[in-house]
Amino acid sequence: MIRLLALIFALLINGPAALAHEIRPAYLQIREIELGVYDVLWKTPARGEMRLALNVIQPAECASAGAPRAALVDGAVIERWRAACPGGLVGKTIAVENLSRTLTDAIFRFEPLEGAPKTFRLTPDQPSLTIPDRQIWTDVATTYFGLGVEHILLGFDHLLFVLALLLLVRDAKRLVGAITAFTIAHSLTLAGTTFGWVRLASAPLEAVIALSIMFIAVEIMRVRAGRDSLTAKLPWLASFAFGLLHGFGFAGALREIGMPEDAAPLALLFFNLGVEAGQLAFISAVLATMFAWRRFVPASLNSPRVTMLLARGPVYLIGSAAAFWFIERTAAIAGL
Repeated sequence: MIRLLALIFALLINGPAALAHEIRPAYLQIREIELGVYDVLWKTPARGEMRLALNVIQPAECASAGAPRAALVDGAVIERWRAACPGGLVGKTIAVENLSRTLTDAIFRFEPLEGAPKTFRLTPDQPSLTIPDRQIWTDVATTYFGLGVEHILLGFDHLLFVLALLLLVRDAKRLVGAITAFTIAHSLTLAGTTFGWVRLASAPLEAVIALSIMFIAVEIMRVRAGRDSLTAKLPWLASFAFGLLHGFGFAGALREIGMPEDAAPLALLFFNLGVEAGQLAFISAVLATMFAWRRFVPASLNSPRVTMLLARGPVYLIGSAAAFWFIERTAAIAGL
């Protein structure tokens, strides 16, 4: 049991570092500047100066004017070039080489001279796309809904905060209130940041998000020690306050992905709905696991030692992982 907890802890603290650059979506923007001539922007995740080996495969009719201009910006390699495609790109196929070998997606933004811009999502299972003449709104909705689900399920720090709330609040009504407050709060800051009404520096914000998880872990231990806790009595207050911070984190991810200017409200709505769907799926899985343990595990396996480990182990893991992230992120801010 102790070895299992140690393994889970190692995955928690190393998971974000190991996967962050791998799961961020690539971004392709093709903008028609004159009939059959396109400016291309290709953004791929990078670690240091090493980027994912993803390359855009243009239709055979297209010819690039010179070599791409590349620059490393905020953990991504951005390449720009100009391509001439006689007859245009509508009805032609765009593909991303090696996408099927990764865990990431690619967001494709196509802006023709005539007609509305279009936004698509290429995945490892579907790394190519034939550009349609028209795009229905459900394409944008499903694209950003899927991205929201992926973001929350792969956002270890956000999930740990939700898990800590589940461990802190045992009363069903208070738990529903706390989760609802968290949802409302992060929806507000997600919208405000996305539309440029408010903005915070991302590095200090990520450190404070880790601190919020530590705070809830400490509150859990206070309650279990029989001490008073305002957070346990009014969990919606803490979850709303910290939800505002987590919303900034969601907004940072959405900025990295990019949004269609002509359908920003729609993309924001369905990204947020995707986050909520992923969050509810996680909560359901945790509650189902708790129920299954109590219902089906034989009493002979629930020794006092196992009971103690199950009660304290997850809280220690949550607090330790959050402390590690807080130190790591603070050190990064200080340049250490």
